Amino acid sequence: MPQDRFTGRKIRCGAVGVGRMGRHHARVYATLPECELVGVVDADLERAKATAEKHGTRAFATVDELIEVGVDAASVAVPTTFHRPVAESLLNADVSCLVEKPLAGDAESARAIKELSERSRGVLMVGHIERFNPVLRALQASTDNGMEIIPRFIQVHRVSPMTFRSVDVGVVMDMMIHDLDVVLMLMGGREPDRIRAAGVSVVTAHEDICNAWLEWDTARGKCVANISASRLALKTERVARITGENGYIKIDYATKNGTIIRRRANELQMDEIREQLRKGADLTSLNWHELVNVEPLVIDDAEPITMEIKSFLQAVRTGDRPVIDAEAGFANVRTAERIVRALREGKFEPALADR
Repeated sequence: MPQDRFTGRKIRCGAVGVGRMGRHHARVYATLPECELVGVVDADLERAKATAEKHGTRAFATVDELIEVGVDAASVAVPTTFHRPVAESLLNADVSCLVEKPLAGDAESARAIKELSERSRGVLMVGHIERFNPVLRALQASTDNGMEIIPRFIQVHRVSPMTFRSVDVGVVMDMMIHDLDVVLMLMGGREPDRIRAAGVSVVTAHEDICNAWLEWDTARGKCVANISASRLALKTERVARITGENGYIKIDYATKNGTIIRRRANELQMDEIREQLRKGADLTSLNWHELVNVEPLVIDDAEPITMEIKSFLQAVRTGDRPVIDAEAGFANVRTAERIVRALREGKFEPALADR
């Protein structure tokens, strides 16, 4: 049995920032039986009061007030530029933090938060919610129970119409950061060795469209990821395709559908086919479907933010390393910065020496 740092009592939780995302954090904390929502904080005190009244809790104007009433864990859903000061206040008080993605707006601030979290008795998790999308969780369960798929080529397409939210940052930090987290997870947390990128600014002062090409040199060979993001599309699409040595995966985040194609033929069969092809044999009668196994991913209907907060609370209760820790959040931000730098300079962005 994992340790329980709270000896069975409910975890006292808070939500800092109750706007578009933070209000959902407050709702989940108010409904989960393992925790108690002790307060919400927002710069707009009227919005905080409305949220507090809805969930039967208290509204505060500052983080310090929330800390004073006694809070064990809190979500940080303020604008990205305020992540660092809010997280620092909470972590210095040993309050565990679930910081909405990205961890910070720049690598320097992300590193500072990471280093503070390593000194705090609180745990820190980054809210890259796509990790808790039912289709991605189904993929992880399927690969855990079946044959490992070693990535060789990853292709991601994430586009949506302009919402005029998060226009203080470019599309890389706004949208592509979701896919950077998933891709780096697939690569074992390792940052890419080389990056090339291209993009354009159309509406905002930052890149609104970006295509990034990431390369890894691994002991098993090269892997590349081609990631496209746009916030100027006429429709929403969120699709990832992963091609590996022994399988292919397609994930549609928006429709929550996914498919895995695994090679069914064994090495002797494949060697025989290759030999026949080498000799010029006519194999047009061979049924390709007999050589592969097509598996639809088994998708549940769990709400991603509920699963994310449950995972966070489990780490808070046990003190274990969270699924998406500060190190992962920092790597995502630093990779995003490298993409933007490569975009602006128009050349390969090499791996950083201090990895």
